[in-house]
Formats: sequence, structure tokens, C-alpha cells
Amino acid sequence: MKIPFSPPYIDEAVINEVVDSLKSGWITSGPKVKALEEEIKNFSGAKSVLCVNSWTSGAIMMLRWLGVKEGDEVIVPAYTYSATALAVLHAGAKPVMVDSGKDFNISVDAIRQAITPRTKAIIPVDIAGFPCDYDRIMSLVQEQSIRDLFQPTSPAQKQLGRILVLNDAAHSLGARYSTKMRTGCETDIAIFSLHAVKNVTTAEGGAICFNLPAPFDNEALYAEMRMMSLNCQTKDAFSKSKAGGWRYDIVGMGMKINMADVNAAIGLAQIREYPELLKERKRIFNSYSDAFSKCDWAIVPPSVQGEKESSYHIYALRVKNCTEEQRDAMIDEIAKSEVAVNVHFIPMPMLSFFREQGYDIKDYPQAYDNYKCEISLPIYPQLDDEKVDFIIQTVIKAHDTIF
Repeated sequence: MKIPFSPPYIDEAVINEVVDSLKSGWITSGPKVKALEEEIKNFSGAKSVLCVNSWTSGAIMMLRWLGVKEGDEVIVPAYTYSATALAVLHAGAKPVMVDSGKDFNISVDAIRQAITPRTKAIIPVDIAGFPCDYDRIMSLVQEQSIRDLFQPTSPAQKQLGRILVLNDAAHSLGARYSTKMRTGCETDIAIFSLHAVKNVTTAEGGAICFNLPAPFDNEALYAEMRMMSLNCQTKDAFSKSKAGGWRYDIVGMGMKINMADVNAAIGLAQIREYPELLKERKRIFNSYSDAFSKCDWAIVPPSVQGEKESSYHIYALRVKNCTEEQRDAMIDEIAKSEVAVNVHFIPMPMLSFFREQGYDIKDYPQAYDNYKCEISLPIYPQLDDEKVDFIIQTVIKAHDTIF
């Protein structure tokens, strides 16, 4: 039984929406992008939402808006995909990596220890779709002693008056932080990824959620960032295409990172079905947890904790008392049955680029402990119970073969 790791969910509704975009004669940024922004805004509870061409470009733009520069620091977890830190570097600041907790997510205690007068932002990451401890993080940046350390050097920083919290919500569209709050509205800025392997996809894409406190105007910020995402051009292509609407101006140094309608069409169809798709992901996640919780060697990933609930993006299984080499051998055994699995993530200090920058995995022991024994299992709506059972039995057999 051949089982891929994460194929996109493409049904007739998706195909019809894309065909509608193609037949409309308008395929770049236009009405479908705006419709997707409204769907994500309503679903997440964010105050306003801007769709762009990737999580990474969205994060770079928001950090540039914040006014980070050389010498400034942005705190990120060592245990995440490289884009989290690369966005900081592209914006001109220094990523300050900190260790994780046993739930994979950034350690709030480690954040506290890493804050200096140069800290301008914190980027927590909802690993596998399970939300970070945002009550503690948002409380931390509001503490008077932490605010007293903050040294604003840009208009946005002065207006905020404290460290910005930008949630890397790449995995967590659909997760709940409380019974009344989904991810996307619990921090100053949250950015979802809409990449091909995500729960909702636009093939490539991202969605920036604005939730800044007063006196910021999140609708005005949306308009400003929308223009910035289009080279700071005062009219988008859709407006320019209208009869007599050709004249425009360039009012700043923007970026070209807008999302196209033909991409938005995929996500628009998917997010309308997402509540049902999310139930399917939860079904698979719970089937895995029911099975592996009976295995004394397995550490099942967090899904529900108090009012927090995962988006069920990744099933991050860990194997107790497992070395990196044994984990790799298990993956090789699983592959013999044509089941594709993955590892989330190789900690950034272990990657050549960051290692050469002076980051050392020895400084992040929990991140390494999480990584060395982690195997990500397939989880997507197309997996029926027979396939899920086959994956479970394949993983158990691989463990018994290696250990």
C-alpha cells in the first residue's frame, strides 16, 4: 500500500473555483484574493487579513514595517523551519535562538532570559499546529520591567511601546487557543502559511492577520501593507485595468509579494470546507494517539490541553530512549512498506548555514531531544481507516525491528 506524506486536497469544488478564475479573464490579485481574506478573517477572528505569496515574504514585510535594523534582535525558537530565522535576517536583524519545551513549542522561560534592550520582536511558532502559551508570552512583553528595557527606534516601535509578538502560525490555521479564540487573533501579528502541504493551501501563499492594539488602526494597516506588497503602488492591477484608471504613483520602497486570484481560488474552496476537513484530520490524529498510547515506547504529541486545541497539521510521534541513528533506521524500515514519513524539524543550529553563523545545537538541549526521536506521520483527509491502520502497524513493526 503506497501512502504519500502530504498530498494536497483537491476536490471538484477546488477545481471549479480555479476554473472560474481562469474563465473570468482575471488571474492575478483581484476579487478571489479579497474573498479569501474575508473568509480567513471570519474564520480566525482576526481584525484584518492580507494574503501574500508566502509566509516568509509576509514576515519579512512585517519586520521591515516594524523598522528592525542591523543590531536589533528578534527572538525565535531553535526548533522550527529555517524560514522563521531567515525572515529576520532578510529584514536586517539578528535571530536570537532559544530552546523549546517538551511540547515542541518555544520555552517562555528561555524567551525571558534572552530579552535585551536590542529585542524588538518575538516570533513564537505553533509547532505541528499546537498553540504556544500566548497568555504568558503576551503578559511577559507587558511587564513593566520588560517594557523599561525596550528601546524603540522607529515610529511603529514607538507607537507600540513594547516588544512586538508575531505568531508564526504557519501550521495552526484552525487551532484554538481558547473556546472563544482561534489562532490568528491572539497576538499583535499572526501569519498563516498556505503552502501546498498545509491544512488549507493556495499552492504557495500566506495570510497576515493584524491584531495590533490601539492606537493602531488595523484596517488602515491592512491598506498600507497591501500597497507595500504591490511595490507601494497606489493602484493595484485590477483597479488600473478599469477604463481610464491607468494613472498611478509609487510612494515608497515596497515589495512584490501579492497573491494571485488563481492561487486564492484553491484556498477559497478549501476554507469553505475546512470545518469538515479539520474533523477528518482530528479523526486520523486521534486514531494514531489511541493506538500509540498503548505502546510503552511512544510519546504521543499534544492535541488538547485545557482550552487549547491543535489544528492537527502534523502527527509528531516521538520514540522514548531513541537515538538519532535509531530514529533514522526506523524511517528506513517504514519506507520499505512504501509509507512516506518525515521529521519536523531539523533544529536550525544543526543546518550548515546557521552553524556557520555560530549557532550550536549544544545550547538547545530540549530542541535536540525533541528532534532526535521524532517521526512525523501522514495526516490528511484522504486517509481512510484502512490506510491509517496500515500506517500504525507499519510504524509498530519498524520499532520492533530496530529495538
